[in-house]
Amino acid sequence: MRRSWLMLGLALLSVGWAFSTWGMTGHMVAHMIAVAVAAPPIALGLQGTRFDPAVRLPRLATPLAAAMIEAVVVWGWHVPALRRLADHGLPWLIAEQVSFLAVGLLLWAAVLAPRHRAAGVAALLVTSMHMTLLGALIGLAPRPLYSHHDMGALADQQMAGVVMLLVGGVAYLCGGLAMLARLLQTKEEAHA
Repeated sequence: MRRSWLMLGLALLSVGWAFSTWGMTGHMVAHMIAVAVAAPPIALGLQGTRFDPAVRLPRLATPLAAAMIEAVVVWGWHVPALRRLADHGLPWLIAEQVSFLAVGLLLWAAVLAPRHRAAGVAALLVTSMHMTLLGALIGLAPRPLYSHHDMGALADQQMAGVVMLLVGGVAYLCGGLAMLARLLQTKEEAHA
């Protein structure tokens, strides 16, 4: 089963990579696939193994620490100067996408670790809020923040903001709610 999760996550990453050079919207699709769609099955596939970030990096792989690291990396790569580097240099694009996957994997590994269930719920809800906020700021900006894109930069940026707002907000919110349901079920079973 672990191998199936891992293979699913890697397949999703390849889909995201295919979109990464398609303007700001393609970048956002690749970004959201890396941190919110591919990272959870990869984390499940690695859970409990020697490659599990929750096992290898126990101090960093606490849910709230991982959420803060993820937020810094995500917001950092959306600074216009860094976006420009990633759009115009393959090494920077690779660094960006690898860092998105790394922090996404760190976060999901931390929140899926059995010892962190309650903190995991909080971390995913916080992540949902910051992804929604960044998506809204990008999508509702009155001018192109990433003017290095070709024609239609504002429309492309607005669509990218919608992708981030929807995928990021929904993926982390649903993950947090699913973990909350598991936590409540476990507590209910313990009292029964």
